[in-house]
Amino acid sequence: MILDKFKLDGKVAIVTGAARGLGQALAVGMAEAGADVAAVDILETTGTESIIKNLGRKSTGIKADLAKKTDREAIVSKTVKELGRVDILFNNAGIIRRAPFTEFTEKDWEDVIAINQSAVFYLSQLVVAQFIKQGGGKIINTASMLSFQGGILVPSYTASKSAVMGLTRLMANELAKYHINVNAIAPGYMATDNTAPLRADKDRNKAILDRIPAGRWGEPDDLKGVAVFLASEASDYINGYTIAVDGGWLAR
Repeated sequence: MILDKFKLDGKVAIVTGAARGLGQALAVGMAEAGADVAAVDILETTGTESIIKNLGRKSTGIKADLAKKTDREAIVSKTVKELGRVDILFNNAGIIRRAPFTEFTEKDWEDVIAINQSAVFYLSQLVVAQFIKQGGGKIINTASMLSFQGGILVPSYTASKSAVMGLTRLMANELAKYHINVNAIAPGYMATDNTAPLRADKDRNKAILDRIPAGRWGEPDDLKGVAVFLASEASDYINGYTIAVDGGWLAR
């Protein structure tokens, strides 16, 4: 039956940035579909773990700074030790810094690139080694509307999210032979901590809503369906694609 192909029973997912916001919703969505979840964040993940365990699934919290090699290595080793394997990697963690291009600091550039771009590459390398041992797996990256557009006031974020979409394609090309699918989700304007300054700006908020055909900001739960699809057997012939979940923003 087709609905069975969407189930994640017996699978283990690593979700980064899982303490709150989009990452928490994605981790919970994996669990609701049947997966056990390693919830990774630099913040405490006890809230996310509790929700997942209440669903009857296993969860382990891993506090990690994704900019550190030793922390990235610990994510994979601890997940395998405590949950037995890894079938899904969701590279969701990300940060953003805002300033005009002419005033943007080296630190704000380097900090964002380290988490949003380099950590995606390095953690994926580690997980792919495990996937190859197991015979395959799924990688899902969190891209952005700014993977498609230039945006304003966020040069390192735009650069990193453009890189995520390109890296997703490269990884799909090279890793398909190992039965590894690599795709990305590009959330639109979502009601999270990252967009709080935009929503608080009356004029900017109105301008954004006026362009979204759906007429509202997205919610973290809006990503669950496509996330489960890309993590499941139902998407086995989709590779290297970035799916926008944006209320129609890019279509306007």
